[in-house]
Amino acid sequence: MATKKSTARSGKTKPVILITNDDGVTAPGISNLVEAVKDLGKIVVVAPDKPQSGMGHAITIGQPLRLQRVHNFGEIEAYSCTGTPVDCVKLAVDKVLHRKPDLCLSGINHGANHSINVIYSGTMSAAVEAAIESIPSAGFSLLDHSIEADFEGARIFARQVVEKMLSTKLDKHTVLNVNIPALPANLLKGIKICRQAYAKYVEDFIARQDPHGRHYYWLTGEFVNFDKGKDTDVWALANGYVSVVPVQFDLTHYEQKKKLEKSWK
Repeated sequence: MATKKSTARSGKTKPVILITNDDGVTAPGISNLVEAVKDLGKIVVVAPDKPQSGMGHAITIGQPLRLQRVHNFGEIEAYSCTGTPVDCVKLAVDKVLHRKPDLCLSGINHGANHSINVIYSGTMSAAVEAAIESIPSAGFSLLDHSIEADFEGARIFARQVVEKMLSTKLDKHTVLNVNIPALPANLLKGIKICRQAYAKYVEDFIARQDPHGRHYYWLTGEFVNFDKGKDTDVWALANGYVSVVPVQFDLTHYEQKKKLEKSWK
């Protein structure tokens, strides 16, 4: 495992970049993310050993976690983890790197993580966990669930975002939610810094019966955008732009706090 190093960047020392995801260590998305940034720093991969989509910020309690060295990325140091995406970040910092990396990147997710998806996303929860630990981070998602998705445009813009992150003095709690439309690379119009749209899934549970006559339920739903603003991630993606939304783990509603302080006296 990686040896302990100083966090300070000096001379030609390459930044340490931790890469994880929620689709699993063998997913095409994480291979494309590694490929996009592998020359920008010392890359270390710690990712789940199986898909963990929709896990949100779950952590493993009450059962052991295991790390196993894998060789999916050539000479790059990489491990599979039996836990959640958040577990991967925690273990990477404490037991693999023995230090905080300079950046944490999560993805590239197969499917959108715009708008309300950020709440449920294992991809974004890994990035948020890094930010909680004072590690600037970004989660990347491509709006294509297919295992055969074209990641060319996602690679190009993931690299651009990481280059900007490395060249900018970022707040240590920075976390960026980056989504890329499922378009050919030459049709992507560029990056837009956005706010999170107010949109949600209007859900339905289809009731069925198993062969023993017992009821079970299958979650379905339709994504509905209630926000018509042209400064949102949903608008940007629908119009061919890569959306970048700075998010935060402080969920305090400050305006509501002020109102309650006055009205609840």
